Amino acid sequence: MGIYDKLKNKESKIAVIGLGYVGLPIALEFAKTMSVIGFDINEKRVDMMKNNIDPSEELDSSAFEGCDIQFTAKLEDLGAATFFVVAVPTPINSNKLPDLTPLIGASTTVGKVLKKGDYVVFESTVYPGCTEDDCIPILEEVSGLKWKEDFMVGYSPERINPGDTKHTLKNVIKVVSGCCDTSLAEIAKVYEEVVQAGVHRATSIKVAEAAKIIENTQRDLNIALVNELSIIFNKMDINTYDVLEAAGTKWNFLKFFPGLVGGHCIGVDPYYLTYKAKELGYHAQIINAGRFVNDSMGGYIAKQTVKKVIASGHHISESKILVMGATFKEDVSDIRNSKVVDVINELVSYGATVEVVDPHADSDSLKEEYGFGLVKEMANDYDAVIVAVNHKDYQNFDEEYFKSITSENPVIVDIKGIYGGKINNLTYWSL
Repeated sequence: MGIYDKLKNKESKIAVIGLGYVGLPIALEFAKTMSVIGFDINEKRVDMMKNNIDPSEELDSSAFEGCDIQFTAKLEDLGAATFFVVAVPTPINSNKLPDLTPLIGASTTVGKVLKKGDYVVFESTVYPGCTEDDCIPILEEVSGLKWKEDFMVGYSPERINPGDTKHTLKNVIKVVSGCCDTSLAEIAKVYEEVVQAGVHRATSIKVAEAAKIIENTQRDLNIALVNELSIIFNKMDINTYDVLEAAGTKWNFLKFFPGLVGGHCIGVDPYYLTYKAKELGYHAQIINAGRFVNDSMGGYIAKQTVKKVIASGHHISESKILVMGATFKEDVSDIRNSKVVDVINELVSYGATVEVVDPHADSDSLKEEYGFGLVKEMANDYDAVIVAVNHKDYQNFDEEYFKSITSENPVIVDIKGIYGGKINNLTYWSL
């Protein structure tokens, strides 16, 4: 009897290590037909999940109903599992180099409870070769077991998109890989249990790792191109969104839009690939160029805002500016690697007073992570308003609304082009 049959018959358990926006949906989906242990080192988060609360605010309480799952932060509880899914973050450090600390910690944790016959599947986004070169040696050292002989390893990259209720775990094809034909077949069957769209069997672990890393690198480069075009068009006094609308009438034009590129995927993953490329003696020129453009956009937006404010007759050091939106993307609470912070910091460096609001972000978390919090109430005398994130809450604002919260001759900066054609009597600028 293979490991899939044992899991399906609940003779053994699946353990999901890391219960963030990736791990929790996977754990709950498995728990509908199998017995699951959900493990996270953050006890506060574990307590929330025990009460059917998703700390990431992606799932409502109904997602927990009818699930055979035990939430825990205790290592000893993992001993009952035979199939481990590792879904921890893979961030970058201050030098924009891969930070494998969470992944190494999770590998160490699994290694302490690993037994003969067990399976370990990694979902965290990494550079090709990381699973075999960095994670498996830790599993072997800590457990005292030998890979392929005593335990099997696979890689199945996550494709969860925060805030997206259309492209979910169940209806997006899942890439799976294994270290041999048998492990690939078993891992594929396990994921087919929860992914209705089916699975794609990659030819190797490295291929699966590479497939994931280029998904976000491709998006990053396309957005970088449009961001650079927006800078050029601004110098020509052409509206970028008007250009994109016209060009988009051609059947094969790729519809990407300018904006801030942050978060824990697109703004991070390319650095894992460029790191590995450099390690192999190759400088990834195009990827690095795209990253430079996108990482520079926060400062660019702030500088354009400053120019507009001064041109409107305000002294920037005496100006009061409102930034609407602090999360890394629309309609989510996640503030990790939010590039709105770059806009705020640049404005502050000019001496402006900056206030921030966001209906989804947590003020204490922002204060702890970035040094500023949210204002409880907006004023009515802002010299500029920057709508930085296109939350649904903001999409129906009109010119009269902005007049009600601003001073004389205000500037409205619309990063995502939400209000194009709707603001005619105020100074308006968008990418």
